[in-house]
Amino acid sequence: MKYYIFSLLLFTINGLYGQDKIVPKPEYVIIIKNEIVSPAKVAEYGESGFIKSMSKGVTQEYRDSLVTQFGDKIGDKEFVVLISLFTEEEKLERSKQTNESLKIKDKGTEKNEFLVSINDAAKDFKVEMVDGTVLKLSELKGKVVLINFWATWCAPCLMEFYNFPSKIISPFKDSNFVLLAISMGETKEKVVQKMKSLKGKGIDFNVGLDPTESIWNLYGEGGIPKNFVIDKNGIVKYTSTGYSEDNVDKIANEIRKLLL
Repeated sequence: MKYYIFSLLLFTINGLYGQDKIVPKPEYVIIIKNEIVSPAKVAEYGESGFIKSMSKGVTQEYRDSLVTQFGDKIGDKEFVVLISLFTEEEKLERSKQTNESLKIKDKGTEKNEFLVSINDAAKDFKVEMVDGTVLKLSELKGKVVLINFWATWCAPCLMEFYNFPSKIISPFKDSNFVLLAISMGETKEKVVQKMKSLKGKGIDFNVGLDPTESIWNLYGEGGIPKNFVIDKNGIVKYTSTGYSEDNVDKIANEIRKLLL
C-alpha cells in the first residue's frame, strides 16, 4: 500500500510537431474526508494503515462540483484523487484478518504483462493516426520507434505526455525517430477531443488509434502506460510500464543510444 501511494504521487514521421519548451505538469489534488490534503498527510495515513481505498479520476460533473467548493485548486478530472479511510474498528478487524500469504509473496510469481520480450522482433501492425494517415510498423525500419500505449482516462499516461515534448519530441525531432502513441480501446472522437484539450496546454503531437485493442493485444496486458522502444532493424530493445520521470529519462536514453 505504501509503495502504491508513493508511486501515485511521485504523453514520426511528419505527423509530429516539434516542441522546445517544457510543458508544466499538472499536480494531483488529493481529497480525504471532503478536504484537500498534502502528499505528506497521505503518507501519514498510509504508514498508520488507515487507507481503505484510493481512486484516481472523477466524473466531469463531480469535478465541477469540487470547483464550486475549492475553486481553481481543482484541475482536470483525471488528476483528482479520492481516498477513503478505515475507522478504528475497521482497521483493527482488518489487522486480524491479514493474509499471511501476502507476507511471503514470491516476486517471481508476479505476472509478466509484456507479450514481447527484449530482443524479440516487434510484431507488425497498421495503425490509423488521428490525422487520417495510416502507418505500418514494418515500413518504419531504418528508424527508431517508440510505441506508447495510453488512454484518455489514464492519469499516469497523461502525466507521461507532459514529459514527451521536452524529453522525447524536441530532442529527437530531426532524427530517424518515430513516436507512435497509441490510444487503446477508445473512439476517434474521444481521442481527438482529449488531444484538442491537451493542445491548449502545450501538448501537440499526432497519436494513433486502437479502438478494438488489436494492436495492444499483440504487445501487452494489465496496466498502462506501457512503452516499447524498437531499433532500426525492428527489434524490441527496451520496455517499461507505469509512469515516472525516471522511466521517461530511461526511454530517452535508450532512444539516444539506438540513434548513434
